[in-house]
Amino acid sequence: MARILVVDDEKSMREFLEIFLRKAGFEVVLAKNGVEAVEAIEREEFDIVMTDLKMPRLSGIDVLEKTKELSPQTMVIVMTAYSTAETAIEAMKKGAYDYIPKPFKNEELRVLLEKALEKRHLLLENVRLKG
Repeated sequence: MARILVVDDEKSMREFLEIFLRKAGFEVVLAKNGVEAVEAIEREEFDIVMTDLKMPRLSGIDVLEKTKELSPQTMVIVMTAYSTAETAIEAMKKGAYDYIPKPFKNEELRVLLEKALEKRHLLLENVRLKG
């Protein structure tokens, strides 16, 4: 079962994603801010980190950078209600798997998660074969 860390300062978004992802068969861990997210990433391994972009103290970009530093094969999906081309480009340059504007369609998110997991499996297999 794939593990997903959901990072969002909006309680309603965390709750929605928890219900949606559990129904889709994922194990879900929630963080209400970037600080909690980084602590969780330091303690545990996740297949995917879904992070909101705009949060107090540590932004989604900060969470992205720390995730890539601690766990390079973890796929990071950046979510935001404040979508601009600049922030999307910055997130992708810093290693995000993808960038999804809110609100998003459930089916769109499900397909994105499947593709992110496929890419993670390929990366892990590549690392294993090289080792």
